[in-house]
Amino acid sequence: MNVKPKIIRMKQTKLMMVVVVLFLSGTMVNAQSQTLTFKKGEVLDILLFNGKPEMGKLFPKYKETAFAFAVKMGYQPQPLFKVAETTQGGYQPSTFIFGKWPNIAARKKFLDEIVDNVPDFHEQRRAMWSTFYVSFYEMENDISFGIDPNKTVVATHLWKQDGVDFSTFQGEWLKEAKSQGAKVLLELRNPNSAVGYLYKPDYTVLLEWNDRASFDAFSAKYKAMELQEIQNINQFVIQ
Repeated sequence: MNVKPKIIRMKQTKLMMVVVVLFLSGTMVNAQSQTLTFKKGEVLDILLFNGKPEMGKLFPKYKETAFAFAVKMGYQPQPLFKVAETTQGGYQPSTFIFGKWPNIAARKKFLDEIVDNVPDFHEQRRAMWSTFYVSFYEMENDISFGIDPNKTVVATHLWKQDGVDFSTFQGEWLKEAKSQGAKVLLELRNPNSAVGYLYKPDYTVLLEWNDRASFDAFSAKYKAMELQEIQNINQFVIQ
């Protein structure tokens, strides 16, 4: 059995993760709990992507151009997490990143002006990432949450069917999760996104489970149900 190609791919993936962490987050994500804090009026980004093998070679230019302009506009890097597993849905990203902006005006100003300042911005992204999706949210309240590597942390993104009462399902779904031991870390609604990177789930929730068995038991129940209220779901274990 020839395992060499598999080993090479694994090394490439690890290299891409190191490159992204060093440049986007500034620090390596380690075995300690990562705490994220956002104040009312700040903007929380969620970035989902898959890197290409060329990413390590091309990223320094991106850092000096697009990333530098984002920082100039007020962008603040946050800890990076890998997607350990896609548990539901057809999209399977490798990386899950939070970002922070000082306000919605700064976030939108970046989108409006990035191509004028970095003409090959989109070309650079396409060269480095095979997929890249963005959601961003204006915080209505101060929030703080932690990602504990010793827990099972699951990000769920739900799209509702048109013309249905989604709030009832949403409340029952969350109530059942809590009854089985889940802790709600983050709830997000009313997303913004960007042309070419569109990702606008109606409801995003980050849940912490004490162990994988508890999450699997909850997940099995809802996978078996006929979820008429749900149009689509993507769900990831992050760490």
